[in-house]
Amino acid sequence: MKTKTIVTICVALVVLVLGVAFGSVWVPPGEIINVVRNKIFGYDIAGIVDSSSVAIVWTLRLPRALLAFLVGAALSCSGAVMQSILRNPLASSYTLGVSSGASLGACIVILYNITIPFLSVMTLPIVGFVFGFGTILLSIAFASRIDGQMQNNTIILTGMVFSLFVNAITTLLSAMSREHLQRLLFWQMGSFSARGWAPVYILAPIVVIGTFLVLHYNRELDMMTFGEDQAKTMGVDIKRVKWILLIVGAALTGCAIAFVGVIGFVDLVAPHVVRRLFGSSHKRVIPMSMLFGGAFMVICDLAARTVVSPSELPVGAVTAIIGAPFFAYIYFRKKEVV
Repeated sequence: MKTKTIVTICVALVVLVLGVAFGSVWVPPGEIINVVRNKIFGYDIAGIVDSSSVAIVWTLRLPRALLAFLVGAALSCSGAVMQSILRNPLASSYTLGVSSGASLGACIVILYNITIPFLSVMTLPIVGFVFGFGTILLSIAFASRIDGQMQNNTIILTGMVFSLFVNAITTLLSAMSREHLQRLLFWQMGSFSARGWAPVYILAPIVVIGTFLVLHYNRELDMMTFGEDQAKTMGVDIKRVKWILLIVGAALTGCAIAFVGVIGFVDLVAPHVVRRLFGSSHKRVIPMSMLFGGAFMVICDLAARTVVSPSELPVGAVTAIIGAPFFAYIYFRKKEVV
């Protein structure tokens, strides 16, 4: 198991470096390391790395690759949590309405050209997060009102109903203002272009804190995987733990998609692959899902910006091409994965 863990960490680091190195201009890994050493530790690179390479690495590619990694890690961690507590291999924050709510918030901002003065360019991501997070909170609250035990089927069905309802509102608003459809569609398919360092600085601590909160409940997650009745006999407060983990998972997803748009399937693919490789213990599943999901997202973003260069594909389209067949495979399998 230690060997698999070390290999996964090394692969994730290699993918991250390659995500910075590849592009319209190839930047050797050695130069990337020197640029990072210069910016963080003040290492003198005069005469070693030219200024154009420094600008490409530090201003454009490194923040983009790190943001892609963080988004993939956040979505994968959230997906692992949702699948375990709902005991459904197809469960995710998206099925509970996060993406639908975020899309509605983005639609309102884009269609009506809303800019909150003290937020400026952060208006779209913050409004997207608020709407996405608010939707899942309403969904969970409604589920708890109609089912005091918050059974898994009730939560999933309620989330699907809220998601469909919010999607209908978004579609109606979009139909009334077609001149903004292209921008809205591009946001809904996701992109990491021209984001800079600000989202990295904001998202990194959120991902770290969210991960520690989830890992704090790793034993409860292990117990809940085998059934709620068995978990109750072991002393798990099912309703309380569900509320906490659903909110943390939704927050991770909401924060991730708020900055880059809606990107699906990563939270579905990564946890399943990790469980196959590392087993079902969440002490390993959570961190390994984050590493795998982060590396997977960097690869998808690299493909999105290089396959049809100099044009760029929406990264959500790339993840969907890989994720949709996987989704179908999981759905039609007779053997339960989780």
